[in-house]
Formats: sequence, structure tokens, C-alpha cells
Amino acid sequence: MRLDKYLKVSRLIKRRTVANEACDAGRVLVNEKPAKASVNVKVGDIIEIQFGTSSVKVEVLDVQETVRKDDARELYRYL
Repeated sequence: MRLDKYLKVSRLIKRRTVANEACDAGRVLVNEKPAKASVNVKVGDIIEIQFGTSSVKVEVLDVQETVRKDDARELYRYL
């Protein structure tokens, strides 16, 4: 699954366009490398998102096309 879509489905970022812009600005790292929005995300990848001065680091546990809001937290684990 594309990185921008995963960020939206997992609700780490609210909108896909915002996820796309964050990737273009170099604020999203996958396995410690700057990632474009088109990078394929798979189980076991480490995603780090920089929000201003803070950052969020998560491990991908599952990849699904659609998921209910309540179940979105089961797609990743905070590190």
C-alpha cells in the first residue's frame, strides 16, 4: 500500500493530501530514510513523522485497504 494512503487509513494523518505534502516536505521517514508518498509500506516497517518540534515513531503491524475508526490503532504500534 502507498505510504500516503496508509497514513490516512491508519489515521496517523487525517487527510491523504496532507500526508502527501508531509512526504514531499521530507517530514516522513520509512526505515530511517526520507520517503516519497508512493513508497510501498509493508508489515514491519518503521515510520517516523515529524510534526514541528515533536516526532511520532510507529511500527507497521498490519496493512488493510479500509478499516473502521475504532480499529485503526491496531494497524500500528508506537515506539
